Amino acid sequence: MADSTNLVVPDTVITPQIIMAEGAGKAYQSVAQSTALAVQDATDNLRNINTICATAIGVAMAQFLETKDASYVTAIELANKMSVEAASNFQMVGVNAAAVLKAYPSGQ
Repeated sequence: MADSTNLVVPDTVITPQIIMAEGAGKAYQSVAQSTALAVQDATDNLRNINTICATAIGVAMAQFLETKDASYVTAIELANKMSVEAASNFQMVGVNAAAVLKAYPSGQ
């Protein structure tokens, strides 16, 4: 049988304030990770769209040079517009993710 006189009682006690701060800090880290993932997803999206646009522009330019058909110029313009819109979307995701994180209490 264990001797109860040898029990060690810790000198510190976790107060409700410490528990709340730690919980808020963990929640903040979770939100930070989620916003980072949103930005990573937007980055992947931007990269993919730019790859598609560059390919479309290359094909359209080759066809235009071969045929002189102005419809290929329209395709190039649309691909450029799509690329610009993707960059705008990326910026919007980044700004919004930063705003969400900044507005979230860090637990400090």
